[in-house]
Amino acid sequence: MGVSRGASLEELEALYRARYSQFVRVATVITGSLESGRDVVHEAFVAAVRSRQSFRHEAPLGGWVWRLVVNQARKHRGRDRSNAHAELDLIAEPVMSDPSPLEGVLSTRAVVAMLPERQRLVLFLRYYADLDYNAIAAALEIRPGTVGATLNAAHAALRRHLEEVPRRARS
Repeated sequence: MGVSRGASLEELEALYRARYSQFVRVATVITGSLESGRDVVHEAFVAAVRSRQSFRHEAPLGGWVWRLVVNQARKHRGRDRSNAHAELDLIAEPVMSDPSPLEGVLSTRAVVAMLPERQRLVLFLRYYADLDYNAIAAALEIRPGTVGATLNAAHAALRRHLEEVPRRARS
């Protein structure tokens, strides 16, 4: 018996139902618009259904579909720039009882938006989509070690920018 080829419609439907909101959220972050994010997920799943026989089970089905979503979102990004700041709206601000330390300083949202694309994508796929390194590697067509290095670089950049918050003199 050979290696199984292809993904079933049932597997794709189960993945769609289980992770739809995560797919849309990440696609929205990449494209900059919720409407485009939804379109991207739809188009990616249409492509997955049409090409399901090409799935070779070398990586998880989720990683294969994430690659379709990310690639479709990248294509869409150039087409729809009407809401370029949607990415910033989807990144949660830290909850602070005293927001004054951030006055006049870049917010977390702006710092994340300034990261290189690969770092942002790895962050979003890790923390918004809750993917492991292998699934992220499959989605972005990079090696798992590169995922770790990229995530480390993103964390370092965020830490560096956020630690630049000036400390107020204590009374």
